[in-house]
Parts: sequence; C-alpha cells; structure tokens
Amino acid sequence: MAPKPRVVVTRRLPEAVEARLAAAFDATLNPEDRPLPREELTRAMREADGVLVAVNDAVNAELLATPGRRVRIVSNFGVGVNNIDLAAAKAAGVAVGNTPGVLTDATADIALALILAATRRMSETEAILRAGGWDGFRPTGWLGMGLQGKTLGILGMGRIGAATARRAALGFGMRIAYFNRSPTGPFDFPAEALPTVEAVLAAADVVSLHVPGGGANRGLLSAGRIAGMKRGAYLVNTARGDIVDEAALAAALARGHLAGAGLDVYAEEPKVPEALLRLPNVTLLPHIGSATLETRTAMGMLAVDNLAAFFAGEEMPSRVA
Repeated sequence: MAPKPRVVVTRRLPEAVEARLAAAFDATLNPEDRPLPREELTRAMREADGVLVAVNDAVNAELLATPGRRVRIVSNFGVGVNNIDLAAAKAAGVAVGNTPGVLTDATADIALALILAATRRMSETEAILRAGGWDGFRPTGWLGMGLQGKTLGILGMGRIGAATARRAALGFGMRIAYFNRSPTGPFDFPAEALPTVEAVLAAADVVSLHVPGGGANRGLLSAGRIAGMKRGAYLVNTARGDIVDEAALAAALARGHLAGAGLDVYAEEPKVPEALLRLPNVTLLPHIGSATLETRTAMGMLAVDNLAAFFAGEEMPSRVA
C-alpha cells in the first residue's frame, strides 16, 4: 500500500475536519492553535506533500522557492487568497485551492450585524452602559439612523455581496446600489448597477465592501474615495482589511465626515490601528465573519476535498491556481 500523503495543517480546525484529515493523510495537526513560525512553515514546505493554511499564513514567493520544496499543493482555509502569491505558485507548479460558497450566509449575516451595530450605535452605547454611564431613558439619547428607505452601496456583487444586499433589501427595505467589475445578476430583489465605485460611494448611506483583497483592490477605498462618500454615511468591511486606507478612515470618522463604521477585517491582522481603537463610533470584530461551527466545518471539509482530489489526480472542487 502506498504511503499516505503528508499534510501539515497550520491552525487548529473543527473536530470533524481534523478527524477526516487524520484518517485520509499522514497529517500534522496544530492542537495548540499557535501561529506557526516562519521556520516551521519553511520546514513544512520541505517535508510535506501539501499544506493546509489559514488566511494569516503568508505563502509568498520566498516560501514557495524554499530549497528542496516537496509541497505540491496549498489548500487555503478561506475564500480570499491574498495571503498567497498566486503567480509564484503557478510558476512553481504548486496548486492552490480555496473555500468559496460555504461561508456566504455566515459572512452576510455579520455584514448585516455590523450595519445595524454601526447605524444604531450599539458598541458605543453598550460601552457607556458597562461603564455605569447610563442615567436612564432619554427621548433624544443616542439617536442613530434607521435603515428603511436608505441606500446600501455594495462594492463587489459576488456571492457575499448579493447575499448581504438581499437581506438588506427584503428584510429592511433598503435601496441597493452596486458596482461590480463584470456584469452580474439578475437578482430576486431590486438593485441598481452604477458605472463606477465613486457613483456608489456618492449615493450610499451605508457602504459594504465585498471585493477580494490584494492586487488591484489594495487601497481601493483610498482617502480620496472616502472623502467622496456622503457626509454622515457608514462603512462596513467584512472582506479584507487592505482594501481600506485605515488612517484615512479613522480621520474621516474622527472629524465627523463619516458617522460610523463596522469592521471585521484589518490590513495587518491581528494588529488594529490605535486610531480606530480610540474611536467610539466604530464597531470592531476579530475576523469572525465565517465563525459559526457549521460554516467553519464546511470550510475545512472543502479544504480537505481540495487536498483529496489533488492527491487522487482528480479535478479540485475549488482551484484558483
């Protein structure tokens, strides 16, 4: 019997996923769930046939060029692959898989939660209550913005963007304006495609980001584009942190140009800019957009499906390089 392929897993995964990995492969798991130091990732590239990595594992050209590299597949636990140098992987003949589709609903739910938290000032008011600063009901206390009839601007009308828009349109009666680089739709809810990012930003009361990180999208929401948002608007980001100029966002929030924001992702995770941490009108989450047991298990199973198909010489269900 041929030996099982050796797979190194960089983070702890749901129990059912790890059980499958242990049965199918000679798997090195990470029960302590500690980020692997660079030297351990480098050793894995030399000693394993495949690696299952998380979105905070940088698989760059240098790592892919590890002398004596044995790894032939990188299976990414996540949809976004801006942590992986796809061009270098392709040049090196290393396959790359990701986990789209299975986290759509969970991430759209968090986007809606952040929209509500930002527009109804939930983080700010909870902090005041916990600190003992609530002195009772006041008719004009902590007024936020209702969603009914307001415009939600979606940048990136893929699976997650469309699922977020659908919830907002059908559940809250919001108007939907969106920009997508390629034609998309039709949808089972009213939505208007606008010709540019700037047009969406100018029209929207709330902007929700759903584009991939890295590449051409790095810095997509620049200082100039933030300045072009409607005064008093809100920004929500459940996509990737590097899409946003975080310093410009903090400045716009501090001076009142933007009323609030809800963020689940950051440019240099797990680092969160101090300027954002200091602001009361920002809801900050620790990258939990897909963090349900059901979703994270499905993501892990798809990551394993990619590995299993590759080693069996079959087409990977979700290959990006």
